[in-house]
Amino acid sequence: MKFRLVPALLILLVVAVTMRLGFWQRDRAHQKEALEARITQFENAPAQPVTRAPVALKDIEFHRVKARGTFVADKVVYLDNRPYNDQPGFYVVMPFKLADGGYVLINRGWLPRNMSNRETIAPYVTPQGEIEIEGIARADASRAYELGQGGSAAHQPIRQNLDIAAYAAETGLPLQPFVIQQLSDDGDKLVRDWPAPTSGVERNYGYMFQWWGMAAAAVAFGLYAARRAARKEHAPGV
Repeated sequence: MKFRLVPALLILLVVAVTMRLGFWQRDRAHQKEALEARITQFENAPAQPVTRAPVALKDIEFHRVKARGTFVADKVVYLDNRPYNDQPGFYVVMPFKLADGGYVLINRGWLPRNMSNRETIAPYVTPQGEIEIEGIARADASRAYELGQGGSAAHQPIRQNLDIAAYAAETGLPLQPFVIQQLSDDGDKLVRDWPAPTSGVERNYGYMFQWWGMAAAAVAFGLYAARRAARKEHAPGV
């Protein structure tokens, strides 16, 4: 069987690219599985206390934590475009003054949006006085796609995203470099059915098999084309 150089090189290129993409999706799935195992381990461990002492994000992300203090309700931020069960709504993010004087942001939970007026916030309860919050340390309060920075303008209660360092500079609060995703219930009428941070492993495996299937199809097509060309060359009268 005779191979033509240019078509053979093109098929090899397609095979190399699709195989590499398949391995990349496999590695992404393995990374998510390893992260899921770490998260399960951290969530089942005793909650770490959060104080004013600075903690690096890498040392606390996904760990179960607890904090005692009071909410700073006048500096609340509502993160827009956070759907829950296909219903539009907000995440309620509020600074929390720790008992020893430090601050940390709390993602308190989900609140449905008023469909007739986006800026009318549904009622919810903010506990008064000192309470204890328990939750999971996260790098941020979730991120949504936005064009430019128009949806995250400073000093606006409703925003698309919230950068911790920028918000600390805006408010002057010495914030910890992470957000506590609240798990404990304090009767505030907010929904805390948080999405899993490692979702999509099955999708990664699906893409892996798709890419490898394309590689196999490219090989099969190349062999078929080469065989057909060889038969044509050896056909009588050619």
